[in-house]
Amino acid sequence: MIPANIISDLRKMDRVDKLRVMQFLIIELAKDEGALLKAGTEYPIWSPYNSYQAAHTLLNLLKANPEKPRNA
Repeated sequence: MIPANIISDLRKMDRVDKLRVMQFLIIELAKDEGALLKAGTEYPIWSPYNSYQAAHTLLNLLKANPEKPRNA
């Protein structure tokens, strides 16, 4: 929980200072997240490129459920 005095101080800040606080917090959070990834380790990422089976499945789904005209 955030102490009331910090919230009060944040409300008094101008827009630029609030953005600086946000930047600081985001950098701190990114540092924490960085600990989850290990250097030199490969992490697979799925890509839709060359995914012919997924394209075939989607095409079959679209053929089975053609879009019905909407009433204007």
